[in-house]
Amino acid sequence: MYQVPQASRGSRGKPIVNLLPLEADERIYTILPVKDFDADSFVFMATSGGTVKKTPLSQFSRPRSSGIIAIDLRDGDKLVDAKITEGDAEILLVASSGKSIRFPESDVRPMGRGAAGVRGIKLPDEHEVIALSIVQDGLVLTATENGYGKRTAVGDFPVQGRGGQGVIAIQTTERNGRTVGAVLVGEDDEIMLISSSGTLVRTPVDDISVQGRNTQGVRLIRVEEGQRLVGVARIEPIDEEDEE
Repeated sequence: MYQVPQASRGSRGKPIVNLLPLEADERIYTILPVKDFDADSFVFMATSGGTVKKTPLSQFSRPRSSGIIAIDLRDGDKLVDAKITEGDAEILLVASSGKSIRFPESDVRPMGRGAAGVRGIKLPDEHEVIALSIVQDGLVLTATENGYGKRTAVGDFPVQGRGGQGVIAIQTTERNGRTVGAVLVGEDDEIMLISSSGTLVRTPVDDISVQGRNTQGVRLIRVEEGQRLVGVARIEPIDEEDEE
């Protein structure tokens, strides 16, 4: 990390291609802070096509300047997210169809870096996985492309075996559109919402209704005609002194 330049919030930063040898069609999807590459931890990955995989963290302890393979992606599939786990977590995948599946991490056996993984969720045609979460206490905040969303208790998502179709997390009606984000949040967290027009909204999560899984939610952000919500991120509360 010492190779990453430290700069102010408003600065442009340094192009990633100057730090990492990315190909023309590659982009970064996640960053994992790591201190120790211990043998009891894993990198758990999910792809847009519904594939999941976990690899011992120790297999990433000797990187090369040209990079190393983390997962074998096939047929236009792409990585959605990756998390550090301890082997006994529960996994929550959410798809653009509004469906989600929660299953034990133990359903996925450890694999080498070059493996392709196994099915985590069965997806309808033209849909993809949009979020991977490690289940913890709190609420699942889901958001749709037309700017609607809600919070739902984690306990409302039943534990199933991996590879099924899952259950409804939020209704993807004509009003809502496709699901574009799902994050685990606590009562004191805030979220950032960004639209395709570049509009950014920051709001406390306790302003968002808690509803059951099979509901449409409430308006989170007003998007302009022809635009859509494209991103949701959880942030810890920022007090005025930190902002200054």
